[in-house]
Amino acid sequence: MPRTHHLDLPDLSGRRAVVTGASDGIGLGIAGSLAAAGAEVVLPVRNRAKGEAALARIRSRHPAARLSLRELDLSSLESVAALGGQLRAEGLPVHLLINNAGVMTPPERQVTADGFELQLGTNHLGHVALVAHLLPLLVAGRARVTSQISVAARAGRVNWDDLNWESSYDGMRAYSQSKIAFGLFALELERRSRAGGWGITSNLSHPGVAPTSLLTARAELGRERDTPQIAVIRRLSRAGILVGTVDSAQLPALLAATSAQARGGRLHGPAGPGHLGGRPTEHALFRPLRDVREAERVWRVSEELAGVSFSAPAPA
Repeated sequence: MPRTHHLDLPDLSGRRAVVTGASDGIGLGIAGSLAAAGAEVVLPVRNRAKGEAALARIRSRHPAARLSLRELDLSSLESVAALGGQLRAEGLPVHLLINNAGVMTPPERQVTADGFELQLGTNHLGHVALVAHLLPLLVAGRARVTSQISVAARAGRVNWDDLNWESSYDGMRAYSQSKIAFGLFALELERRSRAGGWGITSNLSHPGVAPTSLLTARAELGRERDTPQIAVIRRLSRAGILVGTVDSAQLPALLAATSAQARGGRLHGPAGPGHLGGRPTEHALFRPLRDVREAERVWRVSEELAGVSFSAPAPA
């Protein structure tokens, strides 16, 4: 049987949280936990029906939960900009932003609405643009920004010679690149916030390995059936061997986003062997995330590709 783990969250009353990818899996658990702790939680979703089902599920467990849906397709920079404009028009500070959504290893190379390789565009550039569009609200809320990466970021690199994998597509290497690039961006956000007095704390989390929908059949990715890997992960998870559960996999992001001890520029993940499962803890940055010059380059190129710039006034 899988071992259960628990994390006590602080009182989040009066805090506004935005969680991407919250219509199912780990993101749904994160959103529910934040709502249970008193936060007002905004769920930006691509699929409205799944979003409504997620709201109903959270409210069935937490009737007093303060929740709302917004539309967001991270594979479209136009959609990201529209959400940013909508939330800025509402004028409410954002205190927690958890960049959790992602896609993994389409069998064939796909591109976003803007022509980027799907994983680069969704996992990385879409979230970069979201942070840029929400920056005034994040500064106003002295926000904690937690960006979800992956154990796949332990190895690999940014493929600068072919960022969009046009020459020789490798789904797993492209996925690893997207998570490394996003991790480097998040660490650079922390450095720039400190230097500029933005008041934002940016850190990283990863869920380890758990039986989520990332590797299941997904028609929109061209995957007609579950992958062999997800069948193995499910068996290991049920047996409590090595990997985590969907419930335990949400805890590192919650620790990074809400704990008073979670600092900027740090990585949080499961404490078990290989950081694949177990209780949430802080651990050392993966090697590909330690190069500051690489992070600066990722920042510059990402601004250019996403068509955004980061300029925030110091909070009053």
